[in-house]
This record gives sequence, C-alpha cells and structure tokens, in this order.
Amino acid sequence: MTFLSKGSALPANIRRPGYDQDRLKPGILHIGLGAFHRAHQAVYTQRALEAQFGDWGIVAVNLRSPEPVEALAAQDGLYSITVRSEAGDSSEVLGATVDWICAAKDGQRVLDYLADPAIRIVTMTVSEKAYGLHPVTGGLDHNHAAVAHDLANPHKPSGVLGFIVEGLALRHAAGLKPFTVLCCDNLPANGRVIQRLVLDMARTRGTGLAEWIEREGAFPCSMVDRIVPAATEETRRRAASLLGVDDRLALDTEPFLQWVIEDRFVEGRPSWEAGGAIFAENVEPYEKMKLRLLNGSHTLLAHLGILNGLDYIREVMAVPELAAKARNHMEEVVSTLDPVPGIDLPAYIDELLARFANPTIAHRNIQISLDTTQKLPQRLLAPAIDALMQGERADATAYAVGTWMAAVRKRGDCDDPRRAEVLAAAQGMEPNDPSASFFALPGLFPEQLKEARNWRDQINASIREHQVI
Repeated sequence: MTFLSKGSALPANIRRPGYDQDRLKPGILHIGLGAFHRAHQAVYTQRALEAQFGDWGIVAVNLRSPEPVEALAAQDGLYSITVRSEAGDSSEVLGATVDWICAAKDGQRVLDYLADPAIRIVTMTVSEKAYGLHPVTGGLDHNHAAVAHDLANPHKPSGVLGFIVEGLALRHAAGLKPFTVLCCDNLPANGRVIQRLVLDMARTRGTGLAEWIEREGAFPCSMVDRIVPAATEETRRRAASLLGVDDRLALDTEPFLQWVIEDRFVEGRPSWEAGGAIFAENVEPYEKMKLRLLNGSHTLLAHLGILNGLDYIREVMAVPELAAKARNHMEEVVSTLDPVPGIDLPAYIDELLARFANPTIAHRNIQISLDTTQKLPQRLLAPAIDALMQGERADATAYAVGTWMAAVRKRGDCDDPRRAEVLAAAQGMEPNDPSASFFALPGLFPEQLKEARNWRDQINASIREHQVI
C-alpha cells in the first residue's frame, strides 16, 4: 500500500481540494498540529480557498512532537478526514497546508516565518494548560515551565507565548505590522486572555514592544466546536479502504462544524464564512453556551463513563439514566446563559445530545477527562457561581464536580497538570466531608464556592452516590 500524496489516484467520490495547491502561498501560521485543527480550522480554510483563492496557505507548527510534521512531509501536506454518521461515511482530502515544522527541532524557521510579512494571522490550538495562565491572578504564571524558559531565553523560545512575543518583537524591530493572533482554544474570552498574557511577557522586554502590540495588534475572540476523537488504527484502516492509499494522519469526525469569530484582523483574513463561519461583534454569548452546555456536560459524561467502566461517550449515552444526567445538567445550566443570536437553546440542547449519542463516533472518556483542573473553572465553576448569585440552585454543577472527584478516587489516577495534588486529594477523602481535600487545593475553587455550604453538601452527596467512599 502506498501513502497519500499529490500523485495519488483517488476514487471519484473522494472530495479533493478545489484549487491549485501548487499556487498556494503561506498566509497563516498555526501552532498546534493536532487532530482538532486538522478537522476544523483547516477545513474552513480549504472552503475559503475554494470560494476565493488567495495567499492563505497554512504553515503547520507542532511545538514538541515531530511525528505529525514528518507524516505531513511524507504526504505532500495532504491528509483525509472522514465524516461519520448513521447516514454513512464520506471522506475528503485536505490540502491547505503548505509547510510544516517541529519547533523543538527547528525553532528558528518558525521565527523566520513569524517575522515574514506574508504571515498575517497566527492561529493556535495548544490546549488550555499550554499558555501558562496563573490560576489565581489570571496573569502570566512565571512558574510554568515554558513561560519560565521563554522569559529567560526570549530569542530562543519553546512555548506558544514565547514564539508569539518573539515573532512580534522581530516585526516591531523591522517596522512591520503585527500579525493577528487568533486563539482557538476553550478559554473564556480567549482573545482577551491571550492578549493579556502576551502583553505581560512583552513588558519584560522594556523596549516599547508591549505598547506597540496593544496599539497595533489584534486578538479576536473565537469559539470553536467539532467533536474530533483521537485517531486509532481503526481510523486509519477505514481511511485506507475509502481512499485506496494509506493516510498516517487520517481522522474521523462528526458532521457538525461551528466557528464563531470576532471580526477584528490587522491585515485581512480568508473568506472563512464560505465554510459557514459566523463573524460576530460579540463572541461571548456563543462561547458561554458552548463551554457550559457542551463542554460542561461532556466533562460530566466522561467521568460518569469512567465510574461505570465505559470507554466511550456514545456508550454512556446508550445508558438512559446516564444520558438523562447530561440533559438535566444542560437544562439547569441554560439559565446562566445570555441570549445567543440565531440560536434556539432548547433545540441546541437536543442537538448536543444527538451528537453525543452518534454511534459512529468513538470519543474516549479518558481523552475528554484530560486536564480537568484546567477546565473546571469555565465549564462548571463559572455557571455555578452565576446560578448561586441569581438565587438559583446549582445542583447539576455540584453533581458534575462530585462525579469528577469520585472518578479520580475510583480510578486512582488522572492525566492532569496538577496530578499529584489531585490524587492526594482523592486519597485524602474523609467520610464526613469527602470534598474538603479538593477544596483545599490552592487556587482551584473561588471563595464564593468555598463558602457555599449547600453547594458543597451537594458535591458530597454526589460523591457518596457513586459509592467510592
């Protein structure tokens, strides 16, 4: 079997790039060459290029692992996604990527691109924990490994913020315009958060860099949504059977696709609306809707799955009483949302539940449970605070938080930046107040929730319901 390449003769039913890839030039640098980017922003960029061709090719940068970079190089920048539903499977080959770099091996080439005026947008999908956001102050965490390295070695960065700041510094020194920084990670007000962190790091330069970035730069907020499970051997076998060639970067995904973007760019952008992107003056209502309804209930379902020995979200949704927990969670949390333009929230909840139950999507509960301490604040704690401030009960969020604690206790492990602390809290549960050891974790729970005794009692009730103590 040969690998996917520009010369591959593919079946007629496989959708291919509708533009001349050889004419495509770089315009976007993307940091974080993971599955989500390849099945989301790259798809929107392909649609944009098909609708209105321009110099918007993607330079794909992976900070650490060389594997996806090497696979892209071997496949001429091509890979496939297979959209799966009960109606059947359909595959498409993506070709919007024009270059690929592992920053750990060739950081200078990344900086060369960032300093090049051809790069007008930098997008990122690196996960919440990669930015070095201090959990208490909301500013730059100087103890974060990448942040500490990049503050000490500003001209040889290793982390996402370090590359962005050094790239902007090079442009500032050359008298160029800055690039637009577009975060695509699940952080509330992500554009404003990244701008704050970038400015914090830039101020350590003391050269007027931060003032220039604040005056001339753009950090639009965005909300992204698509379920993209981690690829497996089954994923690659399925792609090979559909394509007739092997694809080391093949992905499965769902039909649903959404991107809401604040329309604020320094020097233009692709016509992402051709793929259905929504450009809005205020992204926050969409963002809160997605974080609290989709991501919050996803966190709940994943940990219910771990507690019940189930591997996938679809398996959790196949158990009626567990699926009902997700609906109950969303129907309670929806009261904390602002009106969302163009969205019927009850219909959105129904659609989410159908997406979770899609029997063709194998989204692992362990994958969704990664880095939960980084996700709790925006997914569960913020809606709990809002509900309590409105004089409402917040039993559903308490149940979800207790389910997480119980799942860590039962599993005896977790994949989390605060793993040692979380496991110690789980092992230190006391029968009369089992959540107390978690509430003692520095910077995790806001004071309002620490003092909300009734809410904490509901968490304890959830832990006891799961019979882990």
